[in-house]
Amino acid sequence: MALFIRPSHLSSATRLSPRAFQLHARNAFSSSTVHYASPPGEPEPANIQSDAPKPQRSKPLTASQQQFLDKALRVNHAGELAATLIYTAQTPPIAKAHPHLRPLMKHMYDQEAGHFKTFNHLLAHHRIRPTAMYPVWQAAATVLGWSTAVMGREAAMACTEAVETEIGDHYNEQVRVLLRWIQDMEDRGEEVGEELSSLVKEVKKIRDEELEHLDHAVENDAKQANPYDLLTGVIRAGCRGAIWVTEKV
Repeated sequence: MALFIRPSHLSSATRLSPRAFQLHARNAFSSSTVHYASPPGEPEPANIQSDAPKPQRSKPLTASQQQFLDKALRVNHAGELAATLIYTAQTPPIAKAHPHLRPLMKHMYDQEAGHFKTFNHLLAHHRIRPTAMYPVWQAAATVLGWSTAVMGREAAMACTEAVETEIGDHYNEQVRVLLRWIQDMEDRGEEVGEELSSLVKEVKKIRDEELEHLDHAVENDAKQANPYDLLTGVIRAGCRGAIWVTEKV
């Protein structure tokens, strides 16, 4: 199987290669803002629709903040690429054996493809390079999706549960860090700006959709996979390793 795998039914924006990001970085960002309700107990950035006096000054991100953003968005992009390829490989055998799952598989795939497109735009806008491991993760995700699907519906769902557990934790940490930045900026009287506020909203929305996939997997007998503990343990360890490598390479 070739290392460079391109699902034919992804949009052209979704299938951009790392080289294409570098060539089109200046014009790829979309400025649209997504509006949705936060989970109970999770604060929205306070500057949005606030009656408080408008801050008087603005300050760019520090070097350490920019480094965090570079790593986070690069990992997010690679993770969403992997997710689209896992579902692409899983869907044919699963839908053939269990036709009633075809709409669910398509729903989860479509959301992952939307996430990937979002991070395509964000990488280009912030001039962040994709991971050099891009082709390796392409091949690994396809093999993981195909092999778990061949093992059966329960194994495929256990794969989704394991991946989304790690990804959900990863996005939760990003949300906590970004909200802390916003709070610190507001405490200093600095203007947060729409770009950072929109980024927090987008990451929270994507996180919530990933956790929805986890719920779907559990509802469809992920825990009945055999051997469940070994399978999910290996996949979760692989995800943590991939995140660590992608942050650095």
